[in-house]
Amino acid sequence: MTDVLTTLIAQAAREGADLATLRAIVEESGELGALRALTRLGLADEAARGDLAELRELIGAWRDAKRSAWKAAAGWCAALLLTGLAVKLGFGAWVR
Repeated sequence: MTDVLTTLIAQAAREGADLATLRAIVEESGELGALRALTRLGLADEAARGDLAELRELIGAWRDAKRSAWKAAAGWCAALLLTGLAVKLGFGAWVR
């Protein structure tokens, strides 16, 4: 990919840069930069797609578990509040 970019830049310097050449340079530069970034992150191999899919599943499961925990905690708080209110208002004697 670097060879293509080098060739395009040499062509632009030699012949002048028309719009098509400039677009090709930008496209090649973008692909080269993206590949370098993915390589530095360790995501340039074939297993990266599967790894990212697994990470997304894990994050989704974590969000679901967190949401369920908050709902359960809210339910317990509401139950404790209602129990305390019932005892405070004297409804505990009715249970006996």
